[in-house]
Amino acid sequence: MLPTDCLVFDRAGIRAVDRCAILELGIAALDLMERAASAATGLAMTMLGSGSRVLIVCGSGNNGGDGWAMARLLQQAGHDVHVRASKPPRADSDAAVNESAARDMKIVCTADGPLPAADLLVDALLGTGLDRPLSPDAVSCIEAMNSHTAPVLAIDLPSGLDADSGRPRPVAVRATTTATFVGLKCGMLAPEAAPFLGRVHVLDIGVPPEIARRLARSGPDVLAD
Repeated sequence: MLPTDCLVFDRAGIRAVDRCAILELGIAALDLMERAASAATGLAMTMLGSGSRVLIVCGSGNNGGDGWAMARLLQQAGHDVHVRASKPPRADSDAAVNESAARDMKIVCTADGPLPAADLLVDALLGTGLDRPLSPDAVSCIEAMNSHTAPVLAIDLPSGLDADSGRPRPVAVRATTTATFVGLKCGMLAPEAAPFLGRVHVLDIGVPPEIARRLARSGPDVLAD
């Protein structure tokens, strides 16, 4: 289910939003990641009871950085957090900063094996940047998430789904809920994307509306076409 009152971005446009926030507004990239993680954590909290078990599957890029930051925030909120990360972030990246902070909190992290039981699974494996077929390891990870019994919260976009076309490459996470930022992504409007998205929430990360409108591909009226 898609909201009908928001902007729509292609892959290039949403990348440009981040660049403008950093270069024009002086917002640090790490701060943008924290804003996204905080907003997604707020949504996750609405899906959880007290002291719930949360499994977060993190990739090695910025989407995984969001997941590592969420792990810290959710553990601080009293939940039992387990991170699955088969590859570490690049050593000098913002994602690595959040990984280090989570590990300093002694959050449980494993690299392989069956996915543990959880009350909520957070998909932070891949984001909007995916523009090629998935690796065999990514396919296996997505299939494991789809076999899990917990509801799934996808961060930005269900992993494996193309942000522009809305097609899986060749598989994608089937989310219960998707937390996306600033606006919808073009691929979310494609009929093929519907089985993967669940209920979509567009979350604010403090990007001024005038910048978002300038870089959007279209406005809310596209959903009425």
